Amino acid sequence: MKKLFIDYEICNRCPGCVVKCSYVFHPANNGITAVREEIAFFFACRRCDDYPCVNACPNNALERENGIIRRSNFLCISCKSCALACPFGTIPVDILQYLTERCDICMGNRLNEEDRFICVKSCPYGALKVVDDEQLKEMKNLHTIGQHIIVKVINWLEIYQIQEK
Repeated sequence: MKKLFIDYEICNRCPGCVVKCSYVFHPANNGITAVREEIAFFFACRRCDDYPCVNACPNNALERENGIIRRSNFLCISCKSCALACPFGTIPVDILQYLTERCDICMGNRLNEEDRFICVKSCPYGALKVVDDEQLKEMKNLHTIGQHIIVKVINWLEIYQIQEK
């Protein structure tokens, strides 16, 4: 089964995401932005005891669910207070856009094969690929999001042996 592979270490260093997306319900969409937000909150977040990012939000758009930060797109005004308050810089400013981005991983029959994964074709830095499980056997720091996304990212919780609350 083909999966979307994201090398977050490359993706997170990009000066500004220029990736294109084929998501039909939002023509200006950049679906990778939504996936990057998930990666930041799942893996890069250090789970501070006092959660300064949550406390800095003037609209209560961030909340903790089982130790994981979630952002409400309806409440977020893209003020970026959470990114500034994060002591580790794990909330990239460019993922906090006022408009909601979405990635459906090009699932279903909405696209023919050559139109799928425009994000991979348009990423100039090689951070995105379409892979089979076999291609990733020797790689380290791999994590899955759902059934169709594989991310190469350092999980700081594992490194520092932090138990999720």
